Amino acid sequence: MTVVIGPQARRTIVRLAEEISACSVCARSGTPLPHEPNPVAVISTTARICICGQAPGTRVHASGRPFTDPSGDRLRQWMGIGEAEFYDSRRLAIVPMGFCFPGQDSRGGDLPPRSECRQTWHDRVFAAMPQLELILVIGQYARAYHLDVPAGESLTATVANWRAYLEEERDGPARLPLPHPSWRNNGWLRKNPWFETDLLPGLRARVQELI
Repeated sequence: MTVVIGPQARRTIVRLAEEISACSVCARSGTPLPHEPNPVAVISTTARICICGQAPGTRVHASGRPFTDPSGDRLRQWMGIGEAEFYDSRRLAIVPMGFCFPGQDSRGGDLPPRSECRQTWHDRVFAAMPQLELILVIGQYARAYHLDVPAGESLTATVANWRAYLEEERDGPARLPLPHPSWRNNGWLRKNPWFETDLLPGLRARVQELI
């Protein structure tokens, strides 16, 4: 894919980043966030890879930097890159389905990403990054937005079918589905050894092509 990024595209990205940083859509909604908004996302005119996950957790909410937690360590290991490459916005965009930490449920688990975020921002953000060549689709909420998944298909089935999604002919960037790199998925990883032996080498090879 060859995309020429001109001054207008750069201005669009800068404006979008400023608007996202100042976003308070959830704070003004009927069910506001349980804290002040702190949107966390990285958008870019040059990155060829975009990571699209769920929403920031408590540590990322505090740091204001995406994936500054054990999930980020595991994701970087999956991708075969270090922090220097991961946090280089010239190489990597990060657009979660919710830009702000959504709070926790009664059991201490993170709530789902707020739908207002997707409705307000995501179409605009991805339209502003036509240079993307690969989207890493992490978890069920990103899957619902980025992939045309057959009705009733489980997340496991989607990830197991990663080659078909990656090689699907479509306008725009390729998509590669992944489970969430949280420790909560340790059991899933043990039950599905093909993820490490089959998918991860393919992921790392594609990342090295594009990073």
